[in-house]
Amino acid sequence: MTIGRLALSALLGATVLAGTAASAAERQVTEQGITYTIVDDSIIPESLTGRPGDPEKGRQWFVDRRLGNCLACHAVSALADEPYHGNVGPSLDGVGAALSEGVIRLRIVDPKVVNPDTIMPAFFRSTGLWDVRKDHEGKTILTAEQVEDIVAFLKTLK
Repeated sequence: MTIGRLALSALLGATVLAGTAASAAERQVTEQGITYTIVDDSIIPESLTGRPGDPEKGRQWFVDRRLGNCLACHAVSALADEPYHGNVGPSLDGVGAALSEGVIRLRIVDPKVVNPDTIMPAFFRSTGLWDVRKDHEGKTILTAEQVEDIVAFLKTLK
């Protein structure tokens, strides 16, 4: 093996190792007194509350037009009894089978981590936002319990 090939091999090996290290990147976030970990900018593996959510309550928050208002953008066949399903966001049919709890949780907490161009709001973030009404400054849209309840509801959509 020539020196050039040896150097290239070493560089490629270092790149692969760096990629592996980057894929395990973790960062801590504290919101409303709750510290959680985002892993690889793709998942919040642990419950925000330390316990599972209630899927029945999650359904309530999901359809509540004054709170989650998720149906404004997403269609869900299991909620055919609810009017006015949106089509701006993807259908959530089958999301419980397609995505893990941790992936769903991050997409509710702060979807801009996954997709900076999304129009979906961050439901559990109160800083770094723009054009926030004065009475909502420093507050999250959902509580940690409500996030976990919605995660539990979405996991039922197989």
